[in-house]
Amino acid sequence: MTDRVTVPVRMQIRALTLDLDDTLWPVLPSLERADDAVDAWLRLHHPDVARAWPIPAMRELRARVALERPDLAHDFSAQRQLTLQQAFASCGTAVAPVDTLWEIYFAARNDVELFPDSLPALKRLAARLPLVSLTNGNADLQRVGIHAHFHHHISARSTGIAKPGAGIFLAAAEHLGLAPKSILHIGDDAELDVVGARDAGMRTAWINREQSVWPSELGAPPDLDLPDMTALADWLEAQPPHA
Repeated sequence: MTDRVTVPVRMQIRALTLDLDDTLWPVLPSLERADDAVDAWLRLHHPDVARAWPIPAMRELRARVALERPDLAHDFSAQRQLTLQQAFASCGTAVAPVDTLWEIYFAARNDVELFPDSLPALKRLAARLPLVSLTNGNADLQRVGIHAHFHHHISARSTGIAKPGAGIFLAAAEHLGLAPKSILHIGDDAELDVVGARDAGMRTAWINREQSVWPSELGAPPDLDLPDMTALADWLEAQPPHA
């Protein structure tokens, strides 16, 4: 496998923003475990709801909620909580145990397994520049156990704007007190991370673990096309320090 790294002639980076899900860890296994944990609790405590809403049906209901409530497109937590309320209401229970179920779901959702390169690279990045997490998801850095490496956490839920909207990236720039052009955004998603950050004026690093070809329909390629977080840390450490 050949690492592809495209570097602009001048790229003075003073801070980093970093996606979480599928950049630092694969998110699907934890989401599946979270669904399993909720289903197990329902089967034990509310078997009628569990029978009416097995995992595939619950996922379909959540998708329908997302379509019906575009105002919650930035808030995955609210979408899931509303899904639970509707599932219970359909079974004749007006007050759903949302808080209990949410804690079960959230604990499992944050029980992630980092890619082997992620934690060593995080330590190297955080030692070099301010690091801000920037995500559409609802991962909890403290529960995951990596909060100490981050200067701040920016989410679609906290800003009201999801990637690839420019607003979430600009919120990070405002918090850092820096121009977007001096911030490098890092993420795995070509459209949400690379195009979104590029259009907000940031520099971009694509964590391209599958070594995919950049989709030409998305316009200009990322500034950095890297196979993993280690390659990013190597690149950053090779840059001359700023005055």
